[in-house]
This record gives sequence, C-alpha cells and structure tokens, in this order.
Amino acid sequence: MHAHRSLGVIAVTAGALLISCHPAKRSASARVPTTLPGAPPSMEAVKAAVRYADTARKPLPEAWPLSSIHNTATAPHAMVASNSALASGAGLEILRAGGSAVDAAVATGFALAVTHPEAGNLGGGGYMLIRLNDGRSFALDYREVAPLAATRDMYLDAKGHVTRKSEIGHLAPGVPGSVAGLTTALARYGSMSLEKVMAPAIRLADSGFAVDSALYESIEGNSEKIAPFAGAAVFMPGGHAPAIGSLFRQPALANTLRAIAGNGAAAFYSGKIADEIVAEMKQGGGIMTRDDLARYAAVWHAPLTDTYRGYTLLVMPPSSSGGITMLETLNILEQFPAPPAGSALSYHLMAEALRRGFIDRNTKLGDPAFVQVPVTQLISKAYARDRAASIDTRHATKTGAFGGVKSEGVNTTHYSVVDDHGNSVATTTTLNDLYGSGVYVASVGIFLNDEMDDFATRPGQPNMYGLVQGEQNAIAPGKRMLSAMSPTIVIDPKGQLFMVIGSRGGPRIITSVTQVIVDVIDHHMTFAEAMSEPRIHHQAWPDQIHYEPNGLAFATVDSLRAMGHAIEAARFSPGGYVGRVIMIGRVDDGWQGVVDPRTSGGAAGY
Repeated sequence: MHAHRSLGVIAVTAGALLISCHPAKRSASARVPTTLPGAPPSMEAVKAAVRYADTARKPLPEAWPLSSIHNTATAPHAMVASNSALASGAGLEILRAGGSAVDAAVATGFALAVTHPEAGNLGGGGYMLIRLNDGRSFALDYREVAPLAATRDMYLDAKGHVTRKSEIGHLAPGVPGSVAGLTTALARYGSMSLEKVMAPAIRLADSGFAVDSALYESIEGNSEKIAPFAGAAVFMPGGHAPAIGSLFRQPALANTLRAIAGNGAAAFYSGKIADEIVAEMKQGGGIMTRDDLARYAAVWHAPLTDTYRGYTLLVMPPSSSGGITMLETLNILEQFPAPPAGSALSYHLMAEALRRGFIDRNTKLGDPAFVQVPVTQLISKAYARDRAASIDTRHATKTGAFGGVKSEGVNTTHYSVVDDHGNSVATTTTLNDLYGSGVYVASVGIFLNDEMDDFATRPGQPNMYGLVQGEQNAIAPGKRMLSAMSPTIVIDPKGQLFMVIGSRGGPRIITSVTQVIVDVIDHHMTFAEAMSEPRIHHQAWPDQIHYEPNGLAFATVDSLRAMGHAIEAARFSPGGYVGRVIMIGRVDDGWQGVVDPRTSGGAAGY
C-alpha cells in the first residue's frame, strides 16, 4: 500500500497508479463574450451564442492555489473514499474480506465516528443512497428528529429574538439517527455480521491511532466549543489538542461500539447507553428523553431520479433538501447550452439557477411526514423551463422579485463506496456544526449534534449558515429538520455506474456537488480537475454570490458585478472554500477515488 501526501492531504492506493479519467478540453486561447450585447435575447439567441461552449474555457487565475493539487487513488476492482484515510482503510479491509459496498459503507461510517469526530458520529444522523448492480436503488433517511417535548418557539427569548440555544448546549440536539441508520442498512442489504464490519472501528478506538495535523487543527480551532463540556478531558488534555503524532485512544467510545456490535441498535437506543445520554441531557437542561430514543427509526424511501444531458441522477428525497434543489438547479441549467467554464456567463447562469433552486428549497420543502412537498413539480422539466425563462442572461434577478420569505453546517462528512460487483453506496452524515452542540456524553464517548438549528427556529430569520427558511420547516415534535446533505449516484448514458459523490459544507453541499457534476459532464473535465475548479455559492438569501478567494479573475468579478450581482470573496471557515467533495468515478482502469483538495481524507482501493 502506498501513500501520497500533498499539503497534509493523503491519497491511499492499493498498488495502483494514479491516473486521469478522460482528456479535459481546456483551451485557454479561445475567447467568448461574458455578457450578451443588445436587448435581452431570446432563448434561441442564447443557445446560438454559446453553442461552442464545450471547447472553450477561461484560464484559471494564476493565484488559484488548488489548480495542481489532486488527491486521487485508482484501483481496478473496488474503492472507498472518505474524509479519513483510516476510515477508508477500514472500508477497504471489509471489501478485501469479501464484503459488499454496504458492508464497507457501514464499516467506514463507524470508523469515521472514531477518526473524524468533528463530523463522523454516533450522535448525529444522515442519509444513505444504495444502488445495486442489478439497477435497483434505495434511499435510507436516518436524519435526526425533534424531541417530543420540542416546541415551535423554544429558541426565542421573551422579546421574540432567536437565541443561540439551537446551536450549542443541551437544547440543541435532535434525537440521533446514525446508529439506527447504519445497522438498518446492514440488516437489509449487507452480507456480513455487525461484529465483523465494526471490528476495524473498535480497534481504532481501543488501540488508538496517531493524531494527524487535520485532527489537531480541528480540535484547536474549536477549542472554545469543546472546553466547557466533558469532551475537553478527552480532546483537550491539559487545555490543548493532543500533539501531532501522539497516540489518541477513546476507551469509552470503544465500549459503546462493542455494545452495539454485540446487541445492535437496541444497545444505543435502550439500556445503559440510553440512560447515560438522558442523564447528560437532564443535567444540562435538555429535553431529550428515553422515550425519544426508543421511538427513533430510520426510514426507507425510493430515491428521486432525473436526467441531466443524458446522464441519470439518483438523489435523496425529503427530508433531504439537497437532492431536489440540485435536480431543480440542473434542470434549469439544462435549458441552456453550457457556457465556457470559468466565464462570467457560466457563473451568472449557475448563480441564477441556484437562486431559483434555493428559493424553492427555503419556502416549499419540509419533512413530508408533516407537510405537503411538491416534489413532482419541482423536479419536472416543464417547471425548469418556466424557471429558466425568467433568467436574463445580461442581468441578475433580485431574489426579492420572487416573493416568499425574506431571506446549515460544515460538520458534515461524506463517503462513497463501490465494490467489485458494481454495487455502490453514497452516504452523508453530520453533527451539523463542528463537534455538534459541544455536548459530550463522557461515559458513552460521543458528541451530540446541534441539528435543531436546521429547523426554521423563527421562520424568516437566518440560521447559523444564513439560510432563511419558511413555515414548512418550522419545529414540531418528532419532525425531521431539513438538510442540505446530497449523496448522489450518477449513471452514464450507457446505463453504467459513473459517479458516486457527495460533500460536506452545510448549504454549500448543494452548490459544490452541482458544480462538480457540471464541470465533469458539461466541460469534460477529469474528476480531479473538476474537484480543483473554483466554485461559487448562492443560496437566494442573502442575495449575493460568494466566490472562493482567488478563484475568479478580476475581470470576471467585474463582469458579474456589472450584471447586477452583489459579489464578494467568501469568508466561510476554513479558507473561504465552497464544500468539501468526496467522490468515486468510473475510469478506464476501474475506479478512481477523489478527495477534494479543500479537505483532508483519503481513497483506498484494490
């Protein structure tokens, strides 16, 4: 096994060469207009103006730091890619032992709870998208739910102002779903025992692993959140993160994992572990009860399916908002020929499509068990044509023109798995913000999420990610909060598995996954090139384009500003980057795992 390191990012391969998937068309000499002169053109005129878009692109700005940083691994049979090289290794261990993609996904998920504690978790929730090699596909929703004692206005003070109690502390957690989700997936579509697939995670927690720079910086960067709670004793001994290279053990978490391996999800949702979680909630003024834990269940759905320029996309239905919003955005973009990558026109159309997708996301989506969600309408081609017709290719549309309300976290992690039979799994899981609510159940060894902030704590007011949401996503007991998580599987026009992709990054998950897919399909970039391409973000409210620092040329920014866009370099933490994508793609020699150069992690295959 070989390791390739680049700026602290690790690509793990299993005796395989690193290769590209197909040639990218990157002519820097061709020039196209970034705005269209004259009166607002018809759709036909727009199509004529950008007909040659696939063969021309703007060169990347010289200051863009990611242009040559590629974190990839290629192998002929099977692949795992995640935000932790150790967790990917756990999945690979299961694949080598004859396990399926689902077996490896469950192993990777439990390992991430050990090695990637800022996002990998037992105290959060997520979504899993499964596609079997016979074409059948399944979507598993194990999103957290509001405790039964939750009330609509529980985070408002006496003056009706939103407090931070939905973000940090004992009132912030929703009822965790991760353990139910992983065990449910294994029971239905796995081929190995729970003890077998959890063995790598238990070993990592019990024996420990060396602290790398990513974990050290994550803990240090979130020390103010961790310090007031019991997790400080484990993650900040002596007031600081464990030193890089030191052995990091989590014996309490190891015991919890052993209990789950031996007794299944019941070990977590009832019995001693449940008692410990509830005791922590009570001592801190939380409202989660043993009844809340006992009632929790993951839910199976049919994936949503749609096409984009001949490719088929499988995505999560609500309570995920990511799938619908991404499909709507792509359907709108499909009404236009692809403009040159890197041009002002390409960013303008992307921003306008995202604006319309997020407006509908923020006003029309919610937990379908509680509210009516117009899924069929939102992902229809006819609806996309209507939305596209409202786009002026020369001028920005103001979000307020659409009416509705006036104007989620980076502590998410995605992993992708493909096995040697062609089965695939895309999984995104989260605590919401970094280290969730900060609350740590010491005897169980887990952080609890702060997913209650993903509700519209006060409809019309922004949450921690600036998302402004409506009544559809208001708090109700037992309700799943909306999520931007967007695990996605892409099938090529020949019916072959093509991409297994997802991201971390709150609402920027939607924009990052969408842009990688567009760069691969429309601009014929290699998977690694698409990962390194600069990104923008627009979520309707605030009505502004955020672009990654140094990612857009000054002339492009000026052109977008002249079109009427409010635009500025992003100040998202860390680095102003939009999303942290993880993916596996089909290549001539098998499968290529690609980890976004904006994040740590590794891909491992054989």
